[in-house]
Amino acid sequence: MFRRLKEKWKLTWTGFVLVFTTFALGGSLCGYTGKKLMVFTSLDKGTLYYIVYILLVSIIWPLCVLTVSIPMGQFPFFKNYLAKMWRRIAGGNRSEKGKVKGERDDHGPWSMVHKQNPKSDIRHQTSDIKRIAIFASGAGSNAAKIIEHLKDHAAIQVALIVCNKPGAGVIHIAATHQIPVLMIEKEKFFRGNAYVDEIKHRSGIDFIVLAGFLWKVPAVLIQAYPNRIINIHPALLPKYGGKGMYGMHVHEAVIKADEKESGITIHYVNEHFDEGEAVFQARCEVTPDDTPETLAQKIHQLEHEHFPKIVEKVVLA
Repeated sequence: MFRRLKEKWKLTWTGFVLVFTTFALGGSLCGYTGKKLMVFTSLDKGTLYYIVYILLVSIIWPLCVLTVSIPMGQFPFFKNYLAKMWRRIAGGNRSEKGKVKGERDDHGPWSMVHKQNPKSDIRHQTSDIKRIAIFASGAGSNAAKIIEHLKDHAAIQVALIVCNKPGAGVIHIAATHQIPVLMIEKEKFFRGNAYVDEIKHRSGIDFIVLAGFLWKVPAVLIQAYPNRIINIHPALLPKYGGKGMYGMHVHEAVIKADEKESGITIHYVNEHFDEGEAVFQARCEVTPDDTPETLAQKIHQLEHEHFPKIVEKVVLA
């Protein structure tokens, strides 16, 4: 039962414990407050007393739970939870199929996914939590920083890792954090539907973050996520961008050109390499003693410091 609730609410186990504790403490506070308020009614304990008591605690319960949720750090969850309750009580705003407008499909967590079985598609519950997918091809250091930064976040969940390289370090990171992994193949990614069914419809992903993903994103996926895909590039775009400009190739070009500074650019993804609108840039000095390797270390520091915060900011915008 607890596991089903955790998956329904899209919470980590830590978040679930905090939410469950808030329910318990809020209920206790509600009962205690209700009894204290009943003193002022001067009613004797009987049918009328208990009817009034039940009505009273029903009214004050949301306030008590919200009050407890603040020190527990769960106010955003309970604000959304109570808003959904009110919509259901009020009858909601339903579509012709009986769904609340804006409701989408979801599923429980995947384990390791290589080939998807359409029969495994599971309907999922409405959630105000933004579900993001991180695309990565390598060790996954940026993915790890983002996952750690968003751990137990009230409004964002890293719900899927997409990887194109078997054995990549990011797969181990995903397993450590119990995040489903979708392994993709080049043929379907570039000449099929770019896994839109698996990513958008089956996993309910709202936003995509490219964190060291080396394949160009196909137009079909960009069209499915307009202005909802961001990438990080290890240079100050528009300089040193484009096809073939990734990793050490970028740093070697910067050193060779005798640049005095370099940095990172976080930008939206469009159909052209590194030409999407810039969201954020951070800079570092390039000294005469720098090599591509030492410059790479400086760039990694900038990525780890800024990328998780910018991801959070953009997703919530």
